Amino acid sequence: MRDTWLESHFSWQIRTFWWALLWAVIIGIVGAVFAIVLVGFAIWIIGFFLLGIWAIYRIARGWLRLRDRQPLPVR
Repeated sequence: MRDTWLESHFSWQIRTFWWALLWAVIIGIVGAVFAIVLVGFAIWIIGFFLLGIWAIYRIARGWLRLRDRQPLPVR
């Protein structure tokens, strides 16, 4: 897939996975620390909800660009 428009899609998928994993760990740890005072449960709910919205956006954007056979922006 190197040097094709599909290379950007693989890179997009890999970055989406690793960023989502990083944020899930951060949300989990921060929520666990604050769970002692019950605020952590709200951090988990809000944090994972926002993470889910972000992941859905990334997946949808990737699928739409893939359907149109267009590369994704590389940052």
